[in-house]
Parts: sequence; structure tokens; C-alpha cells
Amino acid sequence: MAANKILVIDDSRVIRNMVRDMLPQESFEIIEAADGIKGLEAAKQNKPWLIILDFILPRMSGFEVYEQLQQDPVLSRTPLVIMSGRKEEVTSKIPEPFDDKYLVFVEKPIDQKELMAAIKKAVVLSRKRPPIGLVHDQTQTQITASGADPVLLSRVTALETKVKTLEQQLLSQHKQLQQLVNFIKQKLS
Repeated sequence: MAANKILVIDDSRVIRNMVRDMLPQESFEIIEAADGIKGLEAAKQNKPWLIILDFILPRMSGFEVYEQLQQDPVLSRTPLVIMSGRKEEVTSKIPEPFDDKYLVFVEKPIDQKELMAAIKKAVVLSRKRPPIGLVHDQTQTQITASGADPVLLSRVTALETKVKTLEQQLLSQHKQLQQLVNFIKQKLS
């Protein structure tokens, strides 16, 4: 059995089969999911070595799957390749450069050489990613080591919590705005 599990989340069976055929069977075990919800469940259950994620999916969009992966301490460090036939759809929600988000984008249709290069780059990027909470832990250690007042420390922690909440609200509003823009575009077409 192959040591490295690759999760392919795409609603197109043709694309999933194409990706499977491009990868050496002896090196990888391919796990497939046909929608975002099943893909996220498969990621949590299997803890794959790499995730290849289509951005436009039924039931839960690729962007929503991406957001969920980023909040998981283990899965956020999993190499990630996002693919789509419409790059503008991806960049409207995840601004470039993608390297800063520790992911690789490939535009469909893809070929084997491009896929293998994307996988290699995604692995390199994931190794550079600091663990979730590292920045927070370092800040707290520095404050504690400097002998800061415990009241000040609790205020800093409360502010960090508020900032995280505001960031989540902003992402949610951005998502809603994008859905509204897409709806308006569809009506105008």
C-alpha cells in the first residue's frame, strides 16, 4: 500500500480520474470526495499527506473548505493545491500571492507535469508554514518573561480574541458580498 494519501476533492469524476491517472499508483493512495462536505470529512478522518481542492464545489464551496482547513491546527499544515477553471473566482476570495497563504493554484485543465510541479511546491510551502498559535504563544511568552502585569496579559488576550472574532466576521461579510455580486452578475447575463 502507498504511504502518502492524497485527497482529491472535485465534483467532476472525470477530473478525479484524470488526477488519479497522473499520479504514480505505487507512491500514492488516492482518496476522493465529490463535494465540499465529504471532502472536509475525508480530510479530518484520513489526515492526508496532500489535498487537491477544486474551488467550485456543491454543498460547501472550495473556499469554505479552505477556510475550515486553515482553522485546523493539523490540516492547516497539509500541502494544498487549489484548482479551478476560473482563476478570477479564486483571486476574488483568496488574494494573490498564493505563496503567502501556503498554497499552490493551478488552472484547469491541468497536465501531469504541471500537477507534479504544483505538488512539489505545495510540499515546500507547507514546511515553511508556522504552526497555528505559534505567534500568539511567542507573544505571550515574551510578555510573561518581561514580568508584565497579569491584568495587562489578560487584556492582550481579550484583544486577540476580539481581533479573531472580527476577522471571522469580516470573512463572512466578504463571502456574503461575493455571493451578492455573483447573483447580480447572473441576473445581468
